[in-house]
Amino acid sequence: MPALSGRTAVITGGAQGLGYAIAERFVAEGARVVLGDLDLAATEAAAKQLGGADVAIGVQCDVTDGEQVDAMLAAAVTTFGALDIMVNNAGITRDATMRTMTEDQFDQVINVHLKGTWNGLRKAAAIMREQKRGAIINLSSISGKVGMVGQTNYSAAKAGIVGMTKAAAKEMAHHGVRINAIQPGLIRSAMTEAMPQKAWDEKLAAVPMGRAGEPHEVAGVAFFLASDDSSYLTGTVLEVTGGRFM
Repeated sequence: MPALSGRTAVITGGAQGLGYAIAERFVAEGARVVLGDLDLAATEAAAKQLGGADVAIGVQCDVTDGEQVDAMLAAAVTTFGALDIMVNNAGITRDATMRTMTEDQFDQVINVHLKGTWNGLRKAAAIMREQKRGAIINLSSISGKVGMVGQTNYSAAKAGIVGMTKAAAKEMAHHGVRINAIQPGLIRSAMTEAMPQKAWDEKLAAVPMGRAGEPHEVAGVAFFLASDDSSYLTGTVLEVTGGRFM
């Protein structure tokens, strides 16, 4: 029997990139998934590509809006009967040096990453604590460990997600809810491949394994954290970086 058979997962930012790769892996392992993203048409198309209404639905969701997060989680329970796994993946970048970064650019990134993760985390945890079971996975970044030039907003938000994960894991452990985080490094995606070649080469040179990661490699770690194979892990942060910044 597939490892996630009969389980329902909600994945924010699920219409593309890492979120979609995670959804693909979860469906392959037997889960039903609810994708939450800003672009409803793209989200519904992604759900259809995963197999349609029997295994996946798409919901429009702005993670900074608590009512929209409530509606997304309610859709999971109403459609598939449960909420077993929550993946807080939605994120944006607004890179700029401190000298040029606007207050709005700072606020946008903090709101989507920190408030958005907090919304998904606390609202999913409220449902899971009643069930006495559940797994929550928060997407941080290696930028939250080392800090990156031009990312005072993003690095701060991703570091905050680590602290939030650990605090929440302590609160929820005795309720049977596990909460962990993933810190991806240089992962091949439309966003990273759009960066200037010089920047890409510099980042790649810092990876001991000598290559960028692939989205499915992050998805594999998310699957591990969602599955019973990680039943004694909570409050952990797993780096998926090819050894970069060890």
